[in-house]
Amino acid sequence: MGVLLCQALDFDALKKCSRRWRTHSDSVLTVEHSLVASQTPRSSGSARGAGILIPSQRLSQSPLRYRNIISGTHSLRCRNVYYCGPECQRSDQPAHRRVCQELRLVAVDRLMEWLLVTGDFVLPSGPWPWLAEVVQGWDTWFSMRHLQLDAALDAVLRSHAMTTLWASVGRPRPDPDVLQSSLKRLLTDALSRPLTLGLGLRALGIDVRKIGGSTVHVVGASHVETFLTRPGDYDELSYMFPGHLGLHVIMVGVDIAAGFLQSTSTSPLEPGTVQLSGHKGLYHDFWEEQVETGQIARPDLVVAFHPGFHASPDLMEAWLPTLLLLRDYEIPTLITVYSHQELAASLQILVDLDTHITAYGANPFASLKPEQVYSNPNKQPVYCSAYYIMFLGSSCQLDKRQLEEKVDGGV
Repeated sequence: MGVLLCQALDFDALKKCSRRWRTHSDSVLTVEHSLVASQTPRSSGSARGAGILIPSQRLSQSPLRYRNIISGTHSLRCRNVYYCGPECQRSDQPAHRRVCQELRLVAVDRLMEWLLVTGDFVLPSGPWPWLAEVVQGWDTWFSMRHLQLDAALDAVLRSHAMTTLWASVGRPRPDPDVLQSSLKRLLTDALSRPLTLGLGLRALGIDVRKIGGSTVHVVGASHVETFLTRPGDYDELSYMFPGHLGLHVIMVGVDIAAGFLQSTSTSPLEPGTVQLSGHKGLYHDFWEEQVETGQIARPDLVVAFHPGFHASPDLMEAWLPTLLLLRDYEIPTLITVYSHQELAASLQILVDLDTHITAYGANPFASLKPEQVYSNPNKQPVYCSAYYIMFLGSSCQLDKRQLEEKVDGGV
């Protein structure tokens, strides 16, 4: 299969992507593009190099001018930041130098993701040889899988697909150690979501061996969680809980990828299997139509990957019905965020909503693949699901229950 790759953005690529132009100062402007392949694994029919553009003039310039800028100077090391000329690049160098090396990893990963799209990089799979309690994060996970993983990575590095990929991109092929590290980062990005679900099930004490199986709802799901997602992608969650009696993961969101298992099957769960399905729509509507009517089982756990309700009043307004529903029905809930700053802001909002926060901190199964911050090219890259927050019910409900227990005990 041929590989189509672009070493840099061109004007046609810009026209095809959804773009937002944001001015950050009088002299720096960022093109924030959303080429799907540059943001999510296994997400496009072609792999494209992409970067951040910093012209020294504002947006009042013509499209022809931007064609010239995009084909101009770029950082030779990271290939992620483009400049209108050498002078602009020199003036930005002090700020860019701090993140250039990490952005270089972003550029390599962005190309290597193509191997996930084509299926040439197959994630290691199979029952865990270690007890699940021993696997507390990526260090122990890699130690557990090292023999199987080493063989899989070596096969990819020697594959024809890898040779074709780097021949097509028109730049020198990195050293094997660099490519192997990239494959490992991509692996953590692909497995971060199922293993984070497992973290929530384990930390919140969900009984996965109950008769009838367990149900997990992923709320606010989008193409990131559903585009080209296959049932086997969540096998690692199954291996995390040997002896479970079935796990049903339902993706609920308005931006679920077209064609993603658009059915909420009511067929019995088979022990030891993970069933994936999706529902396109808002979660509180889904709850009223499917859960309250008994068509779908009440969830044992609800997870939201990067809900972003801290970012703006509009997003908070959209999420409020769901957050209040989860609080009032006392549904065990886990959310993830990108950064410590987002963690603090989200915690404050949940405290203001009187949710009972049971735990929060760094996610041991966060993605290790750096993500470029498109609104600011020289900002430190972020990592998906870097932190988590867990809550259950409201603090008011907890206080009332504690009071009742004390009264009953006294009687």
